[in-house]
Amino acid sequence: MLGGAHHEPPCIRAFFSASGTPIQCSFRANEENSVKKSKRCQLIKRCERKISSRSNPCCAIRKMGGEKHKRFLTVAPFECAWREELRFREAGRGCIAFEAFAHNDVTLVFREQVGSQHYHYKMDNSPNYTVILGSHRNRRLKIEVDGKPVVDVEGVGLCCSSSFQSYWVSVYDGLISIGRGRYPFQNLVFQWLDSKPNCNVQYVGLSSWDKHVGYRNINVLPLTQHHHSLWNQIDFKEYQEENDSDEDRVDLADEFAEWGLANFLENWDFSDIYFVVDGNTKAIPAHKVILGASGDLLFSYTDENIIRLPSTTYPVLHAFLEYIYVGRTNIVESQLSPLRDLSLKFQVLSLTKKCDEIIGRFKTNKKLFDSGTKVEITCSGSQVQQHAILPHELPIDVPKLKQFFVTHQHSDLNIYIEGHGFIAKSHKIILSLWSVPFAKMLSNGMMESNSSDVSFSDVSAEAFLVMLQFMYSGELMVDLVEVSSLIIPLLLLADQFSIMPLQRECCRCILEYLTEDSVCPILQAVSSIASYKLLEETCKQKFSMHFDYCTTASTEFVLLCEETFKDILQHADLTVTSEEKVLDAILLWCMQSPEICGWAAIDELLMSSTPEQVFKGRLPLIDIFLPYVRFPLMPLQLLQMLNESKLCSVFPIFDQLVMEAINFAAIGMTTPVNNQNVRFQHRRSSFKELQYICDGDNNGVIYFAGTSYGEHQWLNPVLSKKINVTASSPASRYTDSKALVSRTYQATLFAGPRIEDGRTCAWWMIDIGQDHQLMCNYYTLRQDGSNAYPRSWALQGSMDKENWTNLRVHENDQTICRRGQFASWPIQGPSSLLPFRFFRVFLMGPTTEGSTSWNLCMCFIELYGYFH
Repeated sequence: MLGGAHHEPPCIRAFFSASGTPIQCSFRANEENSVKKSKRCQLIKRCERKISSRSNPCCAIRKMGGEKHKRFLTVAPFECAWREELRFREAGRGCIAFEAFAHNDVTLVFREQVGSQHYHYKMDNSPNYTVILGSHRNRRLKIEVDGKPVVDVEGVGLCCSSSFQSYWVSVYDGLISIGRGRYPFQNLVFQWLDSKPNCNVQYVGLSSWDKHVGYRNINVLPLTQHHHSLWNQIDFKEYQEENDSDEDRVDLADEFAEWGLANFLENWDFSDIYFVVDGNTKAIPAHKVILGASGDLLFSYTDENIIRLPSTTYPVLHAFLEYIYVGRTNIVESQLSPLRDLSLKFQVLSLTKKCDEIIGRFKTNKKLFDSGTKVEITCSGSQVQQHAILPHELPIDVPKLKQFFVTHQHSDLNIYIEGHGFIAKSHKIILSLWSVPFAKMLSNGMMESNSSDVSFSDVSAEAFLVMLQFMYSGELMVDLVEVSSLIIPLLLLADQFSIMPLQRECCRCILEYLTEDSVCPILQAVSSIASYKLLEETCKQKFSMHFDYCTTASTEFVLLCEETFKDILQHADLTVTSEEKVLDAILLWCMQSPEICGWAAIDELLMSSTPEQVFKGRLPLIDIFLPYVRFPLMPLQLLQMLNESKLCSVFPIFDQLVMEAINFAAIGMTTPVNNQNVRFQHRRSSFKELQYICDGDNNGVIYFAGTSYGEHQWLNPVLSKKINVTASSPASRYTDSKALVSRTYQATLFAGPRIEDGRTCAWWMIDIGQDHQLMCNYYTLRQDGSNAYPRSWALQGSMDKENWTNLRVHENDQTICRRGQFASWPIQGPSSLLPFRFFRVFLMGPTTEGSTSWNLCMCFIELYGYFH
């Protein structure tokens, strides 16, 4: 019995033969069954302990022949191990997580190319980063760039010679992060940013100094912008070592590798059908839903719960069930024919085929077999569609399994949701296969284990139903409309019931559809769950890179916890148009404001209210968060306004920081005395403001690109290939991309009509470059020499040319009414804070010219805003 005392199923107490002789049940007659039960209970207990610690589900240890193949590598002194698999998927960006056993000098080398076996970083003249944990006889942390020390700190990230220690090291565009523990981005111990980053390092070498270093459980993780496919595509290399002194260490992944259908072989838990064999002397339990999904059981017997097989021996039946539940079995050659007949009787066709093949080979060459030895049968290579959670060797037909869920056939569990009522019928064994918590709940003597009804509260009925569908199909069946409303409740259910494959699917789905609007609720949901740290870090990065939008589009961000908001404020990728935005966000978060407002409105509120009334319980956090604002980067005029504000008189730290910035501005220093103070340093991901002054000015992004971003005199940016211009119609004399950005008047220049999604349109599109983005807040157009004036059009932005966002929509706009006329419009609202690479002017309705009403006629365009 799983996780509790043994109970006989309520439907059967004793069997009787035709003569009335009691039949002994197999779980009492067979000692092997009690051993299995004992092992199963131990497994449950270990799973419980590991589940409570929320171990990393990403790394599963493979099983072969019942032995673990340990990922282990020993590096000899003054050598370096290189493997093709130990490489970043994207140059300059990646993370390596590992465990190390060493007295000193756990050394990682990041290079552009693979090194040799006898490579050593001290002899390397090529570009590289070297991270040394436990340098100087395990006293210091060192980082070297191209052989030159750049970091040498005492007592950080030291080694351990008594047991394996977990570490992770990530490289992201020159930002090197080092931490302890099994979760990357958790327990950060040191960070260093290379001012001249090497974005080409890709290969990872595992090295040593003067003593052997042991490495194991080595995982290379991708660090793309959204960590796509991080949970289901993990590069690792398996190493074998006979002498592993840490045999007692068991990962949660190991526990779940052991957990499976084999645990229910000839087990009474959730059994609903029983075989009677050996002249009616034994009863063997099984499960209808498993047998039915493996073959075609015809339950046309005297008792539908009892199948009597008087001519079948127990070894043959055991081999039959073992093949179904385990995926392989061993049987003596003399019992092959009875096993074949039994598999044919119940239509387990893959087993029938295997038996026929072996019998055929035996007939051809009898020397192949000894009648006294056993033959191994596995269902590997079967063409049966396999279930995601079950080992691929099992002959389970997923379409049949899904059909059982739809038709409720063989179901033994009714599921209710509080406030919603009945939602589905299910099978206890299927739920238990996916989830150890479900197995505990349904089998260890709890109320649910003795009932066919189970009720849950405080869960989403829709999400629970999607979770059930996943258990029967191995697929996440959520469409685009349902993603936003169901994915977070589904993610929490997957965590609650420890369904790791579903966790990975949810994480992949979230990352695929992650937007600036969804990042806040996701962060609220996952910030307290240790197993989602990678997802949390990705969301923090998304928030940081779109800080202006996320803190002005809505007030959802004020619901973030203190630690999460603090991490965002300190994030290396924090991108803002001005430090005033950071100040506004901190004040809004501290006062938990239900409305968006700036510091001036809050300053006015303090005129009539006390700080305790305005900021309530978060008042003490103002002193902690204000130093994250880089006041010295603010304009002097704004600093002087802040200096005269009520905020300065109420908060001494505010007054101190503002005065520090004013003094810095007054001195006029280009670099601060203490260059380690980040408040005086520009954010590396800051945007350059390109401000609209007047029509046709030289302040826009297209003009800026023509000067090679301020490096030389203006040259047509299309000719210099700084930007790319395309039109809805093919290039021609009057559809000339370089003419649109030439800054000279054109008598005739247009983009012709085309059909898209069944409607007529026309457009000009600007690509400002792969490495550039613009938060557009103003734009200018100029009419050519025609009188085809546009009336209905939109300025749109995109990152991929597929998904377009309307920045400003014009409907019956009469502004342009003269040939050669300039006209400019502001972009307002949250959309002006979204960065885009592609922009297009999209004609949505006919122009004023009757004969060529779908020609978009313009000879100039300029875009303004914050450029990166």
